[in-house]
Amino acid sequence: MLTYHTATTLDGWIADPDDSLEWLFRQKQGDAGELGFDAFMARVGALVMGRTTYEWVLEHENGSWPFTLPTWVMTHRELPAAGRDVRFTSGDVRTVHAEMTAAAGDRELWLVGGGDLAGQFAEAGLLDEVVVSIAPVTLGAGRPLLPRRLDLELVEAAVNGSFVSARYRVAGPLLEDRPR
Repeated sequence: MLTYHTATTLDGWIADPDDSLEWLFRQKQGDAGELGFDAFMARVGALVMGRTTYEWVLEHENGSWPFTLPTWVMTHRELPAAGRDVRFTSGDVRTVHAEMTAAAGDRELWLVGGGDLAGQFAEAGLLDEVVVSIAPVTLGAGRPLLPRRLDLELVEAAVNGSFVSARYRVAGPLLEDRPR
């Protein structure tokens, strides 16, 4: 199962226009984590992220790599390898998903960020869930949460500190309001 687990502003941005997440870190989080984030991470066996997310993690972790799981970074650029098991690729998301699934065994897959990458997996029919924590802040512009037309089904919702968290099953592309 591939889950896009992230935070967003009320107006649907995962980062501001300068790729900053300062709006996120000033928010009060609950003790249990959004919809059991610690429990979610205990089930994860591999992760994937885009280049911008990778570079953000490196910058904010002072160059150290916080993950021990196999990680795929989708990029067309040459980047420094920060972790033991970081794999850079510009390949098709279907191939990456197959490799991640093999590496994770019976564990789940986490799509860390960004929104366009989540959209690529969704378009390929490989994104199973979206778990999003909505912060009580608006930015007006930035990096979109998920720039695709998707039909989602609410599975669970909870309050976590200042956030409203929701878990959605991805039903598929949103088509019914489009001319055929």
